[in-house]
Amino acid sequence: MEKVTPFLMFQDGKAEEAMNYYVSLIEDSGITSITHYGANEAGDEGTVMQATFSLKGQEFMCIDSNVNHKFSFTPSFSIFLTCDSENEINHLYDKLITDGQALMPLDGYGFSKKFGWINDKFGVSWQLNLPFG
Repeated sequence: MEKVTPFLMFQDGKAEEAMNYYVSLIEDSGITSITHYGANEAGDEGTVMQATFSLKGQEFMCIDSNVNHKFSFTPSFSIFLTCDSENEINHLYDKLITDGQALMPLDGYGFSKKFGWINDKFGVSWQLNLPFG
């Protein structure tokens, strides 16, 4: 086995918008490759056939599905971020919750200094943690 890479499947042509949003929020992140569907290919022209991006060194793959599935993202799989400061966790929470949904509002829950769990506007689940210490 070469490696393990989380894979995100977007619907409605949102993959590129989501990648750009995520890499703009998290420093040391970027889109590493992107291939779009062309005219007369299996997906809608201009949508993401396959892409890779990294968030703080963690690589992800994503696509725009050309099939309308009866499922989407679920909070049972989430991206867990360990933050370095109150400012960082507050900033990320404020940005990621915009047009999203709080599963656990940003607060102290006893197991960390501050924690929040949300689904963002694309349906991707995020856990933000500021550990004690």
